[in-house]
Amino acid sequence: MTITEENRRTYGYADLPRLMSLMSGDEKHGPAATSTLDALWVLYDRVLRVRPELMEDPERDRFLLSKGHGPMAYYAVLAAKGFVPVDWLPDFGSYDSPLGHHPDRVLVPGAEIGSGSLGHGLPIAVGTALGLRAQGLDEPRVWTLVGDAELDEGSNHEAIAFAGPAGLEQLHTVVIDNASATYARPGGIAARFEVAGWSAVTVDGRDHEALYAAYTAPHPGRPHVVVARVEPKYA
Repeated sequence: MTITEENRRTYGYADLPRLMSLMSGDEKHGPAATSTLDALWVLYDRVLRVRPELMEDPERDRFLLSKGHGPMAYYAVLAAKGFVPVDWLPDFGSYDSPLGHHPDRVLVPGAEIGSGSLGHGLPIAVGTALGLRAQGLDEPRVWTLVGDAELDEGSNHEAIAFAGPAGLEQLHTVVIDNASATYARPGGIAARFEVAGWSAVTVDGRDHEALYAAYTAPHPGRPHVVVARVEPKYA
């Protein structure tokens, strides 16, 4: 990594639009990316116990981006927090760039999984939480961010149905609800999780204080889901 004046800067939330604007090209999936921006920022800025120097620490929190087909906001947040150089952003999606249209855990510092194919993140998060439990690691928390349309995938419903009765308290899911799910009904996302034994909160996905309160709400003995409602994708 080359140290430049840009890389030495400290970035805040107000810098994220500019960082995202550095990424251009085809297949940006702009709405998919921008819908996640606030939820990701609050997680990385105030909740997740992970920093670039802790990526090999078994006690770190794990964040798994399942909504990986729109990674621009994710890359912007990772750059703002020092996981990847800002200098990488303009090459997003190019042939030799580590920042692909889907994140690759081998190429992107800070990425725990390769993602983008819908329906994978939550099942992997369940397995991660089970693995931590088996190792006796009780402190690390597992977070995954999924889109509402991903809940059309049966793999997610199997994961939801398993995690509640298994009492996976370390497991946290953020669902970005931009009204793009095929089978969604108002209020139905939280209810789907609750009926499987999850703790569930629905909030305004642009309200940072509401997101923080929902992320940190106690949920003893149960996995937790935060449904973050944002503007409709096709409005």
